[in-house]
Amino acid sequence: MADLNLQRQYIIRLFFAISAGLLIIRALQLQVLDPTYRNKADATAIDEQVVYPARGTIYDRNGKILVYNNPTYDLMATYNQVDPEMAKDTFCHLLKISDQYFNENLNKNWRDPRFSKSVPFPFLTKISAVDFAPFQERLYLFPGFRPILRHARGYPHPNAAHLLGYIREVNREEVENSNGEYLPGDYIGTGGLELSYEKELRGKKGVSFVLKDNLGREIEAYNGGKLDEAPESGLDLITTIDLDLQAYGEELMQNKIGSIVAIDPATGEVLAMVSTPTYDPNILAIDRDRGKAYNELLQNKNNPLFDRSIMAQYPPGSLFKPIVALIGLQTGAITPERAVSCGGAYFYNGMRLTGCHGHPHCYNVETGIQYSCNAYFVTVFREIIDGKNNFYNPQRGLDTFNHYLHQFGLYQQLGIDLPREKKGFYPTSKFYDDYFNRQQAGQKWNSVWIRSLGIGQGELLLTNLQMANVAAIIANRGYFYTPHLVKGLMGNEMAIPAEFTKKRRVEIKKEYFDLVANGMEKVVLAGTARSAFIPGISVCGKTGTAENPHGKDHSIFFAFAPKDNPKVAIAVYVENAGFGGTFAAPIASLMIEKLINGKIDESRQWLEKRVMDAVLIEDVQP
Repeated sequence: MADLNLQRQYIIRLFFAISAGLLIIRALQLQVLDPTYRNKADATAIDEQVVYPARGTIYDRNGKILVYNNPTYDLMATYNQVDPEMAKDTFCHLLKISDQYFNENLNKNWRDPRFSKSVPFPFLTKISAVDFAPFQERLYLFPGFRPILRHARGYPHPNAAHLLGYIREVNREEVENSNGEYLPGDYIGTGGLELSYEKELRGKKGVSFVLKDNLGREIEAYNGGKLDEAPESGLDLITTIDLDLQAYGEELMQNKIGSIVAIDPATGEVLAMVSTPTYDPNILAIDRDRGKAYNELLQNKNNPLFDRSIMAQYPPGSLFKPIVALIGLQTGAITPERAVSCGGAYFYNGMRLTGCHGHPHCYNVETGIQYSCNAYFVTVFREIIDGKNNFYNPQRGLDTFNHYLHQFGLYQQLGIDLPREKKGFYPTSKFYDDYFNRQQAGQKWNSVWIRSLGIGQGELLLTNLQMANVAAIIANRGYFYTPHLVKGLMGNEMAIPAEFTKKRRVEIKKEYFDLVANGMEKVVLAGTARSAFIPGISVCGKTGTAENPHGKDHSIFFAFAPKDNPKVAIAVYVENAGFGGTFAAPIASLMIEKLINGKIDESRQWLEKRVMDAVLIEDVQP
């Protein structure tokens, strides 16, 4: 019996020895060999704090600041560190908040896993530097609250809202799709250059490690700050915009609906891009009043958030006629000396189909453009479509016509460095085959039925950017560079994308562009755009009046100047403003004069005043 008891004691001791050995080995593994638990312990003692970078500044082409960083603060709170006896009235007064706001924002639902009494959470965000300054002086009175410096946007000038864009907080989808690049509460570019160049502007976030005690209070920088990473500021954008010209264009277009686009044809650089109605970009800066301002813009019936320079799609009207002339000449449908009679309309088989205004006889292409004769360009268009034997097979002629339209950058995005650019529209053979077949099965179409395309009406739609680009093509006598808004990134010599420096050609002979340029010069000297004449500057332009079934017609004009070695190509579209020579042409000429001469001559200041005083916003929606 004694031997049996000794054996049992031995087994029990062996069991405890083995168990102790296993526990020691497991402890060694957990505490020494496996870093997982050690990291978790560190996590309770080390706070990893994001340090936000400064966003890149945006400049105009002459170095004037368009967008800068405006410091703002987010106030973080750690519940179990807040002193319940603190001077709450003083706290609320300094931050301009109510007692109710204080209580609601400090007391969270602690059963919600998103919140912890020992983990900082946003108590108040978007505090301006001005409002934060008096609070910061007394911050020591309020333990448990810690500020985080953020960088909102500020605008020294109330101009260029559409092309600059703005920033906002990221949404959940953007966070989930960012591969960790964005966290809730981060800012992201929205619209304009802020969105197009978000990657370059945003910079890189830094991180700071802070040692905390068991109550979550900050003690000191962890490991002497050796593990900290400094933030990298975003790159500064140098834009192509001339701020003075941009501001002047917005003055001319005040109380009007429409757009101005001005391009340097030699480079494709956009000098001004105006869309009206517009708004002061400061009202969408990140602060606590932003939501109200944004809702007011949304509810405005004239839609000031809509960028009419690249998003509105308009019929080009008579601005399309120089393109028709160029295609007619290149395809051999007409010769430079082609004459067309006009008896006040275009007639077909004795029927008056398309009206025209009274003007002298058009004895060649140049005078056809000069007098903007509808009969002339319907005739030219039909001869392009019909060719020699295509009257009953117009598809071939229209396909050839559209081949050249595509080279002019139509029915496609030009590729400007802005989001949401529309591509416009031109009807194809398939479009008409399907359309007329829907009207009546097997129904055929011909050039007579689509003649309105020859004068820029019908289904044809262009953006104002495309119209300005066509003017640049004629100015260059047959080529263009993709319009763009950024000249470079400060400190980065390889910033300009290759597509902005590639010459894009139109397969039409230079001599034909010279003829069209001559005709456009005559438009200004003795045609439909005499209001665009500038003493000492040779302006080549073309007026247009686009029919508007919902109200007064739209006033359109595009031009380039000077005729030789042009410095600017410009398109102006003013909705509900009547004839092209009434408002669009004077606005374009004033912009040209301002750019080239730097001022408006006294002899033309009456015209400037007439344009600026005009109120053309109507209740009708075009």
